[in-house]
Amino acid sequence: MARKDDLTDELLIDGLGGIDGTSGDDYWSHARRPLACLLFLCPLLILYETGVFCLGGEQPELIRNGADHWMRSWLSHAGLAQTLLLPAIVVVGLLAWQVWGKFPWRVAPETLLGMLAESLLFAFALVVIGQMQDIMFRHSIAQFASPPFVTEAQAATLVSMQSLPRAISFLGAGVYEEVLFRLCLLPACYGLFRMLCVPHKQAAVVSIVLTSLVFSVAHYVGPSADQFSAFSFAFRVFAGLFFAGLFVLRGFGITAGCHAAYDVLVGVLLQTP
Repeated sequence: MARKDDLTDELLIDGLGGIDGTSGDDYWSHARRPLACLLFLCPLLILYETGVFCLGGEQPELIRNGADHWMRSWLSHAGLAQTLLLPAIVVVGLLAWQVWGKFPWRVAPETLLGMLAESLLFAFALVVIGQMQDIMFRHSIAQFASPPFVTEAQAATLVSMQSLPRAISFLGAGVYEEVLFRLCLLPACYGLFRMLCVPHKQAAVVSIVLTSLVFSVAHYVGPSADQFSAFSFAFRVFAGLFFAGLFVLRGFGITAGCHAAYDVLVGVLLQTP
């Protein structure tokens, strides 16, 4: 039987979650496997990359989200500026994970439908939590009242943007922000703390909190940064914790699906800048 410390390593480094890891033969294990994550997210990647190509015109950066732009910039500085390189890295990375883990090369349609249902359920839960937090902030003292998430100019740009380009942008944010902050940064932080001999549980907690703070701060960095507010910063920290917990417990695919569904629900259907 695996020791609890070994299970903690499995949760954070593999990002597969659950006490049973991926060795079980039920839906909860299958949904965490790399091949299931890849097949579930491939439609989002294809829609996003195709949408950026078709709708972006001469300024695709207007549709690309921040995490996508940052990772492409890093690749470009390394002399790797091919348009499809980043999605190819994501696909190859998940396939390599599948091979390394020696997982079965089959995914039942019911697994993908279950992942979709979980993604929508968790996205709706996050919307409800956000609304509750908004009510709490609005009833708190004046200096913590909730100003807009973005500047007036940015809000006007987003509102004037057609629904389809906005939806495309949000789909990419759901995938690439989770690739950057949860699939890459979270296990890397955990591995670093373990190298520094930080105990397993402390390393896991600190990694989750730290990456959630970085996730929130990242929204206020760069030329398209949002206007800082106590409400937006606090909510994004909580959202980072929410996504990190979901990543550990339910895996990368459902986390990215939840993130994309939440962004589309709030940014397109509810028309919230």
